[in-house]
Amino acid sequence: MTKSSKHPLGGNAYLSLDDAEEPYKGGIKFNAMPPMKRFRDMEQLSGGEKTVAALSLLFAIHSFHPAPFFIMDEIDAALDNVNLRKVCNYIKQRSQTDFQCIVISLKDMFYEHSQGLVGIYRDVGTNSSHTLTLDLTKFDRNTRLSEADESSAIGGARRRSGKRSLDSQASGRSSKRGSMENTLPEQ
Repeated sequence: MTKSSKHPLGGNAYLSLDDAEEPYKGGIKFNAMPPMKRFRDMEQLSGGEKTVAALSLLFAIHSFHPAPFFIMDEIDAALDNVNLRKVCNYIKQRSQTDFQCIVISLKDMFYEHSQGLVGIYRDVGTNSSHTLTLDLTKFDRNTRLSEADESSAIGGARRRSGKRSLDSQASGRSSKRGSMENTLPEQ
């Protein structure tokens, strides 16, 4: 996650045993060195550097022993926009092939990179909680562009052959409608 064009090797991290002679009696010490920084103890790293180091360790363990999904609660709280973008891109890239991920976040950048949103709100009248869900894959720009290219190619082929399909027109109209109508609670 710390690799970039300026720092092609990224950062370094080390795990060491507290007690090398009897490792089962001691703990493990984790040290991380962000790119272009000198070696320091973990306590001296910033909150964002600690977060990136912890996520890097988590994903390294995952590459060795995969878990089916992750639930991450506000992992972005201490991250600046540059590192937040790196974490978002990394999770989005890996979640397409390796795992599923639920991220609880208050930052817009995670919303922009997600495949779906779940909102939880309190209904004062019934003194209960309710959820709202929104599938964002329907609004993904890349998906919409590829579908538009595909449907225009199909529509062009039908017009050239002298046949025009009402199904393609109807599907075009229905895809323009928002999908929020099925996810909002009845009032």
